[in-house]
Amino acid sequence: MNYQPENPLFVQSDRTILLEVNNPRFEEARDNLGLFAELEKSPEHIHTYRLTPLSLWNAASAGLSAERILEILSRFSKYDTPQNIQMEIIEQMSRYGRIKLIKENDNFYLISDDSALVAQIWHNRSVKPFLQHKTDSQKLLINPMMRGHVKQALIKIGFPVQDMAGYVEGDFFQLEFRTRALSDQPFHLRHYQVQSVDTFYANGSTLGGSGVIVLPCGAGKTIVGIGVTVKMKTQVLVLATSTVAVRQWINEFLDKTTIAPRDIGEYTGETKTIRPITVATYQILTYRKRRSSEFPHFKLFNERNWGLIIYDEVHLLPAPVFRVTAELQARRRLGLTATLVREDGREGDVFSLIGPKKYDVPWKILEKQGWIANAICTEIRLKLPEKLRMQYAISNMRAQFRIASENPDKLKLIKTLMQKYDTHQILIIGQYIEQLSKVAESLNLILITGKTTNLERMQHYADFRAGKIRVLVISKVGNFAIDLPDANVLIQISGTFGSRQEEAQRLGRILRPKRDGSSAYFYTLVTRDTREQDFASKRQLFLTEQGYAYNIIEEKNIYET
Repeated sequence: MNYQPENPLFVQSDRTILLEVNNPRFEEARDNLGLFAELEKSPEHIHTYRLTPLSLWNAASAGLSAERILEILSRFSKYDTPQNIQMEIIEQMSRYGRIKLIKENDNFYLISDDSALVAQIWHNRSVKPFLQHKTDSQKLLINPMMRGHVKQALIKIGFPVQDMAGYVEGDFFQLEFRTRALSDQPFHLRHYQVQSVDTFYANGSTLGGSGVIVLPCGAGKTIVGIGVTVKMKTQVLVLATSTVAVRQWINEFLDKTTIAPRDIGEYTGETKTIRPITVATYQILTYRKRRSSEFPHFKLFNERNWGLIIYDEVHLLPAPVFRVTAELQARRRLGLTATLVREDGREGDVFSLIGPKKYDVPWKILEKQGWIANAICTEIRLKLPEKLRMQYAISNMRAQFRIASENPDKLKLIKTLMQKYDTHQILIIGQYIEQLSKVAESLNLILITGKTTNLERMQHYADFRAGKIRVLVISKVGNFAIDLPDANVLIQISGTFGSRQEEAQRLGRILRPKRDGSSAYFYTLVTRDTREQDFASKRQLFLTEQGYAYNIIEEKNIYET
């Protein structure tokens, strides 16, 4: 057996890959592994990755070959890659594109060179309801309205479809980028934004037009979405996470492009204007009076002949929107996100209904290039007060997590950090409203929650940007879609269990590059030896994969500095 002790990887027969952290080739190996494997654990010395069908299919859709992956493993592994893993990689990579969906004379077909596979699909109970006729041994006619449903069904049995059936063009609408924004700042797309737009568009061919672009928070995903809109010259529906996010999209369109205000509409709980470019919230789309009722605002998808639908923060896409998206496969679809991680495990639905990952840039690469701020991540561990230990001991696990999360001694730590960064723009963010209210009241700070009106939120954000407010306390409404470029310290006092996506989104709040080139500081306050500490390590997984290291310190170290 070939043995290369200087290499950092152990590739194991159970599909896991172990990566030595304290190895000179660690960073190079980590960046290559991220192309086709998922990080599962990241303790101090050994990180554990796993090869999954979805990670390999995404790699295949991005143009990575099985040969290239095997070469990467060979280059970094201490031992030969197990034979079963080599075969698994070759097999899974070959599955993407083995079945194609095409359009001929207004009919939609599944085709494959593998007649046995076509027969298997024809007789599969979960796929059969969406099929109409077996044309020949290599071709199946499908119900045109079931284009998305058949893709969902096939990915669940391990055969991702390469959709080459094309799209409706949508009604024409043209706008251009300004060379100088209305805010009087010079403007042009960054090189990676140009690459992501071009990769998605693929010269207008069927190889492009549907998929997900993955970029860090603060890297300008909104500009990428606008870039695709400019490139396609069509009417566009944008779906965003909140009314504040909707208005930020509208402001960016107005600031960076030649669009006239009359041509862009807001569709939210407050106003419903449909224009050639319309920006709506997921919340209004999924509104209904009763659980048994239909979704009245789904009609928006057919109000105009949209040529493109943009799903902002696609990792948060609500389940009902998946349902309607399955019936919108004839329209181009762009997902934007900082992380493909979904806490509900529906990454496969994103792959089949929105499209595969088209473009991805590691966060650390953009940091090195100066496009996002250098971030220093620190976990501060503190004791649970003696008076709460018995209550914690006799509580169920969910209650234990909340007791640890709401540790009252965190308030003293917050005060100390505010003094340490007394000239910085600080966000204090957490999960529990009662906890946040106590912090805001004790420190005489403004609190923003889901109950804060949109008008109040936007005013507070504007005051923060203008420097009139230096510290804001925010509930989980601040996890995404707030534009506070000068925020450079974030103190996370509680979170949603082990949510990796939330950890990434929260770090993203302070990643906009700073005008003075300074670093961003991300603090997480964690109660030692509790359920909160267990979940904290899970939350950090995605960011560890991106190359961020967490400094873990004791509370006394903060008080001593």
